[in-house]
Amino acid sequence: MADKSLIGRSMGVTQVEVEKGRLRFFAKAIGEIDPIYTDEVAAKAAGYPSLPVPATFLFCLQGEGRDLVEQLNVYGFDLGRILHAEQSFVYHKPAVAGDVLTFDSRVADVYEKKGGALQFVVNETRVTNQHGEHVADIRGTLVQR
Repeated sequence: MADKSLIGRSMGVTQVEVEKGRLRFFAKAIGEIDPIYTDEVAAKAAGYPSLPVPATFLFCLQGEGRDLVEQLNVYGFDLGRILHAEQSFVYHKPAVAGDVLTFDSRVADVYEKKGGALQFVVNETRVTNQHGEHVADIRGTLVQR
């Protein structure tokens, strides 16, 4: 069972290089047809230095290098009883293929509803690129029933 003493706890820092092939695959998987996500010439014509990162792809990258089971153990959550409750993104600068992104995650909140039948943990992640520029903030909530 998660408790409020987790608030502010670092969940670690990871780095991921954004690869063109993975961006193209993700664009295809989500049905994205805008060529800026698959054709580097189109991306450059649109003003990007390379293929841009689609909005929700940061969620995929955020999980790399993390041990979900270890994270759930920190929360006191059981994998068989959790749901991904909410996700939000605030973007400050585009990320593109070739960037090396750093994901710095912390527990932002812990709360419960329905007399403790539902337990929530909110994580906030600051994303920066290889130049230290602030790319995005990701907020995600897990709930254990």
